[in-house]
Amino acid sequence: MSAPDAVPVIRLWQVVKTYGQGDAAVHALRGVSLSVHEGDYVAIMGASGSGKSTLMSILGCLDVQTSGRYLLDGIDVETLDDDELAEIRNRKIGFVFQSFNLLSGSTALQNVELPLTYARVRPGERRRRAGAALEAVGLAQRLHHRPAAMSGGERQRVAVARAIAVNPSLILADEPTGNLDSVATADVLRIFASLNSEGRTIVLITHENEVAQHAKRVVRVKDGRIVDDARQAPIVGPPPMPAHLPYAPAEASA
Repeated sequence: MSAPDAVPVIRLWQVVKTYGQGDAAVHALRGVSLSVHEGDYVAIMGASGSGKSTLMSILGCLDVQTSGRYLLDGIDVETLDDDELAEIRNRKIGFVFQSFNLLSGSTALQNVELPLTYARVRPGERRRRAGAALEAVGLAQRLHHRPAAMSGGERQRVAVARAIAVNPSLILADEPTGNLDSVATADVLRIFASLNSEGRTIVLITHENEVAQHAKRVVRVKDGRIVDDARQAPIVGPPPMPAHLPYAPAEASA
């Protein structure tokens, strides 16, 4: 965990998000302020329509606030152009979605290689890093399987491997266990615990208390506002996965 005076990975100040105008306006976020430091593990909870998904979209630079400020690693996101935002999404943030978002015609290895391709990592290094990421989530024997030949839990582990392959400082997970059974959920939460123990910052959205109990901090959102922000002792689950990703600096092509 970073020292309290360190620059937060995430810093939101009085963020407002409004869709539409006049009587048809929807106030998704109403003055949200939030800081998340390096190495934290935060669960964001709230009912449908509470604003948590809008908040996650803004954190992931997939949407912009109507007013207020968002600093990511000390950088004011609003000052960045589209290319710079795309670069940040690809290099600083790893996304994990409930629906996996895998390419059905590509193998697990090819799916994990995709963000590394966007990052212009050379083919040999790309394959090495994608293979290491899949090994870290327990799929070393499934590199050449396509999503249709894998279980839901395996597909989500491929999605996690894809998220961590670029060695991001921040992992954003939107209902990552929503489509999984209890066994696959435990596997994914074990991976998140392992990644967090290695220093990665994790922010996940969940509606399940059982999932939120694995985080170090629970932020509750209601009607576009944060109504509770509490630290907790996370549930001690299965031992962290032993694999450590042998990352080296990305070798981009000229």
